[in-house]
Amino acid sequence: MNIFVRTVTLGVMLIFWKPYLHAGILEDVMEGKASVVDLTYPLNEKNAYWPVGNYTPFRYEGIANIKKDMVFFGRYSTPEHLGTHLDAPNHFELNQASVDQIPFEQLVGPAVMIDITGKAGQDHDYVLLLSDIEQWEKTHGQIPDGSIVLLHTGWGKRWHNFEEYKNRDMTGFMHFPGYSKEVAVFLVEKRHVKGVGIDTLSGDCGNCSTFQVHHVMNRAGKFILENMANLDTLPPSKFTLIVAPIKIEGGSGGQCRIWALVPR
Repeated sequence: MNIFVRTVTLGVMLIFWKPYLHAGILEDVMEGKASVVDLTYPLNEKNAYWPVGNYTPFRYEGIANIKKDMVFFGRYSTPEHLGTHLDAPNHFELNQASVDQIPFEQLVGPAVMIDITGKAGQDHDYVLLLSDIEQWEKTHGQIPDGSIVLLHTGWGKRWHNFEEYKNRDMTGFMHFPGYSKEVAVFLVEKRHVKGVGIDTLSGDCGNCSTFQVHHVMNRAGKFILENMANLDTLPPSKFTLIVAPIKIEGGSGGQCRIWALVPR
């Protein structure tokens, strides 16, 4: 009986003391046991933006300087969906959360990176298929529930050339890779992801005019991260993502800072 009591007591102690037995990922960063990868492009007037409709480039101007005014500050204007940014669930669906309503718990979590650079390099209209997910999971294990899935297409190499990044043909259609609708449904219904991200202008491929991926993700209350930087520096899995979007009341999205915390 005493052995049983001692065993139960030890189990309870381990449950309550677990946070102190293993340093968290933030503690690992501070102790040099994990590295931080910035997945965000700096905002400037050369940033890629959706080249349709009323979208405009980023604008910044200084309106006070230290020599003249003893203080430096400026003002800027930008569409919500420009540069490294988040698409909120209300971007394509009614009665969904705006960017300021997304809880912190949804903006941080385990993440995985799926690399399709080879296929996207051969086919600029390539979309991630269920077979790609199956192959990835055979190699790296099942995508954990509550993950944020990132898609590395290699498009970041074009970031500093807007024309190459848009990759428009003679008729005006853009050509860049993305997710397929089938994969979006799978990730929402079978893997219960918090959101997805990509290193292109859109979660949908460039010539996917119906935005099916956006509708699937947004209808499920999920976000999409677009124009992400440095995905080529990430491991396939076992890292943590932190997403910090601008808090625009009622906004359909906005620029955000994104960090990956990668154990060493």
